Amino acid sequence: MKIGGFTKQSFIDWEGKITAVAFTKGCNYRCWYCHNPSLVIPSLIKKSPDIPIEFIIDFLLSRREWLEGVVITGGEPTIHNDLESILTEIRNIGYQIKLDTNGSNPAILEKLIKKKLVDFVAMDIKTVLKPEKYTEITGVNNPDQIKNIKQSVNILRNSNIKYQLRTTICPGHHTTEIIAELKEKYGNDNLIFQDYREGENLNKYC
Repeated sequence: MKIGGFTKQSFIDWEGKITAVAFTKGCNYRCWYCHNPSLVIPSLIKKSPDIPIEFIIDFLLSRREWLEGVVITGGEPTIHNDLESILTEIRNIGYQIKLDTNGSNPAILEKLIKKKLVDFVAMDIKTVLKPEKYTEITGVNNPDQIKNIKQSVNILRNSNIKYQLRTTICPGHHTTEIIAELKEKYGNDNLIFQDYREGENLNKYC
């Protein structure tokens, strides 16, 4: 796994907990509003140095009396083959783990939950689950995209871990009708709406 960013202390990435945050490089989506292009665009990924996982593990070992958890975000963490082994290493140190994901890899998500390697999952619901709408946001025309998202939601609903669904409200896309449909379908899933952030985003590179 390639790590492109590491926050040693955060009070905002997991409500009620003091955490460290690791940002994985690479993503299988191209959401135009993404404000982390350096973790998504291959040419930008190559320009930034990797943070050794050994450095992160050593830091976590030294902060066990202070930090309460570790957040793994991205990019998209579930595209990395060694995610499970790294989460296992973090868990063995004694940390709680939060995973941020776009929900596109339900088999990985289910495996991590079954192996008790995550305590909290924050999953993106980009928009209503209609192929053309999802492609409009993600830039990906994958015939299995909607099936995968639905499966990931069901995995979370049937798990015994805490989770949150979240949608970034994008100008020109999220109409009143779309927002109402999301509330109707996911209002009982700890759904939150996030504001679109102006500034550098993926749209500049697409």
